[in-house]
Amino acid sequence: MNEKVFITGSSTGLGMLAAKELIKDGYEVYLHARNAERAKNALEECSQAKDVLIGDLSHLDGLQKVAKEINDLGEFSTIIHNAGVYTANSNLTFRVNVLAPYVLTSLIHKPKQLIYIASNMHMDAKLNIGEIANDLSYSGSKLAILLLMKKVARLYPHVKVSAVDPGWVPTRMGGQAAPDSLMDGYETQVWLTEARDNIVTGNYYYHQRIQNYDQRVDSTILQDKLVNSLYQLTGFKL
Repeated sequence: MNEKVFITGSSTGLGMLAAKELIKDGYEVYLHARNAERAKNALEECSQAKDVLIGDLSHLDGLQKVAKEINDLGEFSTIIHNAGVYTANSNLTFRVNVLAPYVLTSLIHKPKQLIYIASNMHMDAKLNIGEIANDLSYSGSKLAILLLMKKVARLYPHVKVSAVDPGWVPTRMGGQAAPDSLMDGYETQVWLTEARDNIVTGNYYYHQRIQNYDQRVDSTILQDKLVNSLYQLTGFKL
């Protein structure tokens, strides 16, 4: 097959599970880890991965490092922006959940498909774009991701762009009381990767079905305002 897939935040959790499934189905999967120790553990867990790219996505230098290494590897069929944090630290939430996928989308040569991880928690979330770096909840970050997804879909019609709500699953982030299964959490990402040519760009999925979303997501004014703010903060342009 020789189709390459890169998954951020894939040293554990849903990213790792998606990677294993895609490798089993014949894809060349590149993992991502925040540091060398996590990378070592990831390769021990998933020895058939092509490699693990190391970079702290909460810092611009880490993002630039990862982007350069991906570009040096050539064309990718799919990039899954899976990395995320659930924390009361607004700035860290912003840097990992929003800024990282924006910067990587800006710097990495466009793949055939982009998948962003969202959440149904985005519904009715507060999003103050003017203060996004220091006043952002997890829910607000997922609203921002859907706005980013829609903007990217508008900008790059030749790329299949989607967002996925993996549900509330029993990962380290979700906790063991989560009602959905782990398979529910990664199967849509795998399905989108494998069904790419039949996917309509710009949709939001939950368990392989198109879902409704907060009506603000369709506002091109908000999409543009978010992306312009991220450009002003980083100097990197979509």
